[in-house]
Amino acid sequence: MPDAEGEPPAETSATLVFPADDTAHSIPEDVLGLLAGTFTASLGLHLLQASDAVTGGTAGLALLVGYATPWPFWLVFAAINLPFAALALWKKGLDFTLRTALAIGLVSAFSVMHDRLFPILGMNAIYGTLAGNLLAGIGLLILFRHRASLGGINIIALVVQERFGVRAGWTQMAFDVLIIASAVFVVPWPSVIMSAAGAVLLNLVLALNHRPGRYIGH
Repeated sequence: MPDAEGEPPAETSATLVFPADDTAHSIPEDVLGLLAGTFTASLGLHLLQASDAVTGGTAGLALLVGYATPWPFWLVFAAINLPFAALALWKKGLDFTLRTALAIGLVSAFSVMHDRLFPILGMNAIYGTLAGNLLAGIGLLILFRHRASLGGINIIALVVQERFGVRAGWTQMAFDVLIIASAVFVVPWPSVIMSAAGAVLLNLVLALNHRPGRYIGH
């Protein structure tokens, strides 16, 4: 809209520049964000485990290994993510790596807590698979917005998004197809089909909500 003298304003809402001090997350905000994101994601994984379902990413791999072996999910999840620490440090820096390591540790700890305090019997597989993936996607979205991830393929997806402009959700989905397809050797095929549908839901949450420039907080 022109100003009082008929000239267009110097800035519009589409070109406003927000000072870094006004948009940066404070330490308490980051702490709460990490706690909320990891708790939400771990609760989603708890529902998936109760449904004998899988998902994509290193969490999906950890669930598969947990179904096939006596090893607990929290241990497998932490171990699988160790090799990706070097990639995170190289491509994303020390701050991101430390936040991600903390997030992985919190998910592992929350998983133990859910097992002890929230045992689930008789979970409807469809509900558990879809709700679990939805919660996991929301948790990841919170972590991304606080400069963290759950390691592994999340790191690769963020690097690809920043370097090539491909949304993190689409990259994640490509890897997830391979992971879920391998689940046919571990879980019944109806669970594989439901897991695939749930993984699509998770990645749609990321693809439609996590875009560079859309969120000004950092």
